[in-house]
Amino acid sequence: MTTSHNPGLYRLLTWLSPSYPVGAFSYSQGLETAIARELVQDTASLQAWIESSLSGGILWSDAVLFACAHEAAPVAGSSSLSEVVEFAAAFQPSSELRLETMAQGDAFLKVTMQAWPCGALEKLMRIRRREIAYPVAVGCAAAGHGIGLNAALDAWAHASVSNLVSAAVRLVPLGQTQGQEVLASVEPAIADVVELAQQTLLCDIATNSFVAEICSMQHETQTTRLFRS
Repeated sequence: MTTSHNPGLYRLLTWLSPSYPVGAFSYSQGLETAIARELVQDTASLQAWIESSLSGGILWSDAVLFACAHEAAPVAGSSSLSEVVEFAAAFQPSSELRLETMAQGDAFLKVTMQAWPCGALEKLMRIRRREIAYPVAVGCAAAGHGIGLNAALDAWAHASVSNLVSAAVRLVPLGQTQGQEVLASVEPAIADVVELAQQTLLCDIATNSFVAEICSMQHETQTTRLFRS
């Protein structure tokens, strides 16, 4: 029997696993505040929250940044990638969301440069050694290791949504089966975002999830907190 090894798939599964040491489990993108304010109380409201983020919130903008970084990483010179890096750093709507993406991006780079080095990540580090947004770092790594954008972005979007569902399972709380039901329900929305993000230019990124952004700002002064954002 002949078996084939898919190194790209293996690396994607590794980088986006909950066990990869970037600290994703400690962030909720303002979801903790939304639950405390009773904006998210059950599977229906959680699904609506996630779909809103996918259509015009942080999950949407992260998907576009991921796609832009993946496209810019192989380009000769560093101006295109530098533009993505700087835009991503400036596009954060609150201090906690900025902390979330920059801390995870820094952690991802440290581990991946040690275990999975590549030219694209080396170029990224030359542009800006610190404060690399998480989707930019992962998008560059995927491009640098020859992983196609569609597959990489599919995995990224699914992992990002899964992290929010995991947070809601603990916070609402929801049962594990209910969490999986939400994941199944938002699958079409994830597919739409993956397709549209690949067609969106960096200069066309915009968000409209004002409630989520306000929740992320209010989280900073919330009395009881389990998450860092």
